[in-house]
Amino acid sequence: MYELIDAGDGRRLERFGERLVDRPAPAAIGMRLDRSAWDGADLRFERDGGWTGSADPWTAELDGLTFELRPTDAGQVGLFPEHATLWPFLVEASAGLEAPAVLNAFASTGATTLALARAGASVTHVDAARPSVAWARRNAALSGLEGAPVRWIVDDVLTFTRREARRGRRYDGFALDPPSYGHGTGGRRWELAEALPDLLDAVAAVATDDAFLLLTAHTTGITADDLGEALEDAFHGRGRVAAAPLELEARSGAILPAGVAARMILR
Repeated sequence: MYELIDAGDGRRLERFGERLVDRPAPAAIGMRLDRSAWDGADLRFERDGGWTGSADPWTAELDGLTFELRPTDAGQVGLFPEHATLWPFLVEASAGLEAPAVLNAFASTGATTLALARAGASVTHVDAARPSVAWARRNAALSGLEGAPVRWIVDDVLTFTRREARRGRRYDGFALDPPSYGHGTGGRRWELAEALPDLLDAVAAVATDDAFLLLTAHTTGITADDLGEALEDAFHGRGRVAAAPLELEARSGAILPAGVAARMILR
C-alpha cells in the first residue's frame, strides 16, 4: 500500500507498505498539516547526511502491483507514485488495440512498464542504467509478470530510438519520463530543455499514425504547457494535447506538486 501522509516545509512523508518514509520535497513549500505523524518515520533522508533507519529492502503494493523498495544514494526508494495517476490514460489509450507495441523510455524501475504489460501491451523497456533494469525485472517477478511480453533494454534512449527507426520498427504508444540532467552517448551532457526536441523527433520517426504519447518531467522551469507545445511541434499539430501539473493529495489535505505531464493521441 502507498499513501502520502503529509507534505510541507520542503519535505514529504509517505507510507510505502510497512515503512513510513520522510524525505526532501523542494516543491512542498506550504506548512506541514499533521506534525505529529512525522515522529513515526522509519526512514529519513537528509541531503547532507544520507539515510537514517534500516537500509534493508522491503516490498510495497501500488495499484495491485508489487515493488521491491530500498533506500538509494539519491534519496529515492525505487517507486514514483505520481506516475500511477497517469496509468488510466495509458490503459484507456491501449484499449481496443491488440497487444499494442509501447516504448517506455527512461523507464527506471519499471512501474509504468508493468502497468502497461498488465493491460495487454507489448512493452519495450529502455533505460541506460543496468541496475535499474535489473531492479525492474525483479519487480516484474514480484508482480507475477515475469512472463509478460517485455523487452528489457539497457541503452541510451536517443541512440536506441534512432536505431529502431533505421530498423523500420514502429510503436503504437510511448511513455517518456526524461531526466532533468544526465549524460548521453559518449558522455555528452544531457539537459532536458535542450535535448527534448531531438528526443521527440526521434520518437516521431518510430510512431504509428495513431500513436498515443505520455511525456512527463520534473524539471524546474519547464511547465506542462512547455511539454504540450514540444509535442505539438514534433508532431506538427497532428494530435490532441492535454497538459497539466502532476499533484498528489496527502491524507492531511496537503497538496504536493510532483512534476508536469502532457498527453497526446495522434490522428
